[in-house]
Amino acid sequence: MSSEYETSDTYSDLRSRSSGLAGDEPPPGPAGAFEFEFHSVDEELGPDQRWSTWLDVERGSRGPEPRPSWVVTEQAAIDTELGILKTGKEADVFLLERAVEAIGDNPAKSSLLAAKRYRTEEHRSFHRSTSYVEGRRTRNSRDRRAMAKKTSHGRSVAAGQWAHAEWGALNQLWEAGVPVPYPVQVDGTELLMEFIDDGEGGAAPRLAQVRPSKELLGVYFEQLRDGMRELARAGLAHGDLSPYNVLAQAERIVMIDLPQVVDVVGNPKGMDFLMRDCHNMATWFTNRGLEIDEQELFADLLAMVF
Repeated sequence: MSSEYETSDTYSDLRSRSSGLAGDEPPPGPAGAFEFEFHSVDEELGPDQRWSTWLDVERGSRGPEPRPSWVVTEQAAIDTELGILKTGKEADVFLLERAVEAIGDNPAKSSLLAAKRYRTEEHRSFHRSTSYVEGRRTRNSRDRRAMAKKTSHGRSVAAGQWAHAEWGALNQLWEAGVPVPYPVQVDGTELLMEFIDDGEGGAAPRLAQVRPSKELLGVYFEQLRDGMRELARAGLAHGDLSPYNVLAQAERIVMIDLPQVVDVVGNPKGMDFLMRDCHNMATWFTNRGLEIDEQELFADLLAMVF
């Protein structure tokens, strides 16, 4: 049986042996070929910054694949809030930069995003008509009761539902080829999506703000009709389509503001919403010199639905 003295002697012997291996020269063999370089990382973030939330959300809350090359997915990325793009009655949209510095052989990467943040009901000055959500169901019975009683949890669930409704619509429409912003991720009441710029660093104007030439007007309408057709082919109507919910990016148009997308057949007022979309857009184009028959457009879209 070993005594504490024998244990101590054994420990001293091991130390002396390892000391004999130490020296100025690295030990022979491949072990000496490994060299490590450590770079300090500044973890101090500014007041308008946060670490990227990309990996904080579940896989189903990240954008559809194949993802555009500009999407930043690195864990070391930082989100920096650059300002507000739009203040709305139920949500505000902020400009966000998601960027990661160069690390080793990996180059620096950044992209601009639009961060749409829905307010809870007590902070909203407008409540979307319940007509939009007829036919939709909340799976969780606890959430349904909380929403009916308008508890703080229920108000939070309601705000999150609008964010997730828009998230679901953007995913479905992006994959169907409808001109909508690419959905990057959703996290609670915050929806991150592609920032649609004007090509000069600013935000793309709304269709209502531009005065396109007759030729460009025709190009815009063809794109819009194709987008509405794809919506109709999926059995949907935008539900709130107007020149204020369409962006003009050079010769490209992009539909935005999609949380209220309506099931044309499943919603009792689906046809009315589709007709209103047709009326709003046909009126705008006609007023600018491109004669569009709203009834003809409506009939064309109904053929896609059925």
